Amino acid sequence: MRLDKFLKVSRIIKRRTLAKEVADQGRIAINGQQAKASSTVKVGDELTIRFGTRVTTVRIEQLQENTRKEDAAGMYTTVKEERLKDEE
Repeated sequence: MRLDKFLKVSRIIKRRTLAKEVADQGRIAINGQQAKASSTVKVGDELTIRFGTRVTTVRIEQLQENTRKEDAAGMYTTVKEERLKDEE
């Protein structure tokens, strides 16, 4: 499954266009390698996503083409969440 579609379906990022922008800005890595929106993800991959001052690492548990809101959180497990220090 494409990275941008996974981020939307799992509701980590609400819109696919926003997921594409974030990936194309180099703020997402798959297993430590910088990823593009078109990168393929599979079960077991770890995604590191930088949102502003937060860095979140999640592990993909399952892939689904579409899912209900209640089931979306089951598609991934949060491994680590940390805040970056403000750069001044």
